[in-house]
Amino acid sequence: MILVTGAAGFIGHHLINALATAGHEIIGIDNLNNYYDPQIKRDRLAEAGLDRKSVEEGGAVVSTRFPNYTFRKLDLTNSRGMQRLFDTYPITKVCNLAAQAGVRYSITNPQAYVAANVTGFVNVLENCRRKEIEHLVYASSSSVYGLNEKVPFNEKDPVNHPVSLYAATKISNELMAHTYSHLYGFPTTGLRFFTVYGPYGRPDMAYSLFSDAILNDRPIKVFNHGKMSRDFTYVGDIVEGVRRVLTMPIPERKGTPNTVYNIGNGSPVSLLEFIETMERHLGKVAQKEYLGMQPGDVEKTFADTTALERDYGYRAQTSLDVGIKSFVDWYKAYYG
Repeated sequence: MILVTGAAGFIGHHLINALATAGHEIIGIDNLNNYYDPQIKRDRLAEAGLDRKSVEEGGAVVSTRFPNYTFRKLDLTNSRGMQRLFDTYPITKVCNLAAQAGVRYSITNPQAYVAANVTGFVNVLENCRRKEIEHLVYASSSSVYGLNEKVPFNEKDPVNHPVSLYAATKISNELMAHTYSHLYGFPTTGLRFFTVYGPYGRPDMAYSLFSDAILNDRPIKVFNHGKMSRDFTYVGDIVEGVRRVLTMPIPERKGTPNTVYNIGNGSPVSLLEFIETMERHLGKVAQKEYLGMQPGDVEKTFADTTALERDYGYRAQTSLDVGIKSFVDWYKAYYG
């Protein structure tokens, strides 16, 4: 059985649907916090066949769409609850996607990041150690590269200069995972996600904010005067990469059974090109408000994904045009 934390999150929702469709036994957990509108989290769960009322009551809920998928409302920081979860279900693999997300929010609410991303991750590691889990796969982030100017970003590049607390907590996850793999011998794999977008995406992300503003004739905020680029990666490509790492044999590792991979599109796009693609599919031109760089932001991201391609055959397949069209079609249907 595979445990997926952050089951009501953007990536977790799509990953569970893919794993359950493929026949894997899944236990999913999420605390359904209100960092952003929890209604979209409930709608993701409902789309996966989970009864809304039963989810809120907090017990085990079996999906009507996927009988092999069970959900429980649970917070990673609840150490007793996490221990009971691992004692109740025959979990063999873990995919930890639960985290307090958002770079800018980490500046105003740092305690939330320490609780979810540090304390919560320790609870995951401890239970993986206790139950001798076969493989822990966990979400890291491209933000660990900080202000590195060498591109593309490679896993061997230094990551000791984070520019946000969010990035610092993700670096701490990688260090703690390495320590547990070294001490207890169970395999851990970190995946550094690069700017994921697509249907059911987080409403606090730029592409959702842009869509809302453009369709409602409000100006969009273009930071660093548009002089930014991101390795935008479609959620379907991310899910395929995570699925491969979770379900395929682990490549032989010398020494400590721990590694990290970049998982991205491997082809950065300028912010202005991204906006132009959104305008084309939304059928409206954006009003633009050009602003300076935000604290904690970086000018560019660019993933070198050759290691993940070498070990798992991963390569992103979805073009920006196809991915944005998919997102916009969903956005218009969901928000009416």
